[in-house]
Amino acid sequence: MSKKCVLILLDGLGDRSYAELAHRTPLQAARTPFMDKIAASGANGLYHAGLLGQALPSENAHFAMFGYDTDEFPGRGALEALGAGIDLTADDVAVLAHFAGLREENNGLFLVNDKPKASLDEVKLLIETAGEYSRDGVKIRFVHTQGLQGILVLRGKTAPFITDTDPFIHGFKVVDLKPWSDYKSDPAAQNTARVLKTYLLNIYHTLKKHPLNDARLRRGLEPINGMVTQRAGRLKPIVSFTERFGMRGLSIASGIVYQGLSAFIGMDFRKVSDTKDPGKDMAQRLSMACKALDDYDFIHIHTKAPDEAAHTKDPLAKKKAIESLDSGIGRAVDPLMDNPEVLIILAADHSTPSSGPLIHSGEPVPLTFCGPGIRRDGVRRFDEINAAQGALGTVRGREMMYLILNHLDRAKLRGLMDTPVDQPFWPGNYDPFTLK
Repeated sequence: MSKKCVLILLDGLGDRSYAELAHRTPLQAARTPFMDKIAASGANGLYHAGLLGQALPSENAHFAMFGYDTDEFPGRGALEALGAGIDLTADDVAVLAHFAGLREENNGLFLVNDKPKASLDEVKLLIETAGEYSRDGVKIRFVHTQGLQGILVLRGKTAPFITDTDPFIHGFKVVDLKPWSDYKSDPAAQNTARVLKTYLLNIYHTLKKHPLNDARLRRGLEPINGMVTQRAGRLKPIVSFTERFGMRGLSIASGIVYQGLSAFIGMDFRKVSDTKDPGKDMAQRLSMACKALDDYDFIHIHTKAPDEAAHTKDPLAKKKAIESLDSGIGRAVDPLMDNPEVLIILAADHSTPSSGPLIHSGEPVPLTFCGPGIRRDGVRRFDEINAAQGALGTVRGREMMYLILNHLDRAKLRGLMDTPVDQPFWPGNYDPFTLK
């Protein structure tokens, strides 16, 4: 049986069917001989990291795939802060934030442009405007990450249990800041919502009359006159990936959220860059994984290409991205498939629709396990429909990691206790019996 696992994760691969693709999904319509080869060599099924129909973001889906419970999740704001190298204390709250174009109407604000274009000089001025802010025992600091995006670090009498302000859809009202229902009487959550709102109002009123926007209006450009926020988080104590599952893990990815997630669970990380050629990027990442097998038991290879193509709301663009990735897999996957000690998993984290208003959708995604000893079913195509006929059935949440341990011959028989903590892997990291 296999001793190592390589997870090839195609972010946002799942989709819906479209008339322009003869009522097929982009993955069904794409020519994918190399993904199909992997599917035909193993067991197939569908995967959902949560509940069927539940639309999950990548970070939550990955968290479940890596074997962790929802109540252990620290929030995306905290993960991105870690990925960006921000030094957070245990009490800090981190909130994702970005500048946007807003319209004032009827004593409220509407989102006009969630992703306005800005020059480097304009970005510099906006960062200066965000600055630092202090009120009612809370200090707010804006840390720029890229473009018009950044992370707000809140220190003091704070809590992460607050609503987002970003409505995500143009023309919708900016959301008011409030504590979550379960924390509506919590003084820290109340204080966080109140102080963050005054900070955002201060930014809006400052930018509304800023020379930067006077100049943009003269050039016929929409103003960048506000900031919206989402997904507050705070770090939590957690058992490391290696301690929990007995494997040394590596993530090969480009996004800071995966760098932060790796840091949070104690997995090593190798940052790579995305180019305009997803296939070339994938081939390079697979080659990196081959070279890293001596040092790691579990390697996560990530690409954002299908998800980003779907966000253009063009099914044909997603089909093209999938075909590029398939060619990249074909150029570099053979050494992994020929290695008798490697379990290959081909999967996605969630579905991203190439049409309509949803950011992500709740359909399950195709999943393949390929390696020595894996049951081989009759599936010959890697897509959302054919995978449903496979031997794996529907896999949910943390079951992914249990299946991995099982196919690496590391699954512990339930009821055995070789360690004080009931670890899911066998043999555990136990203390040997002594004669004294």
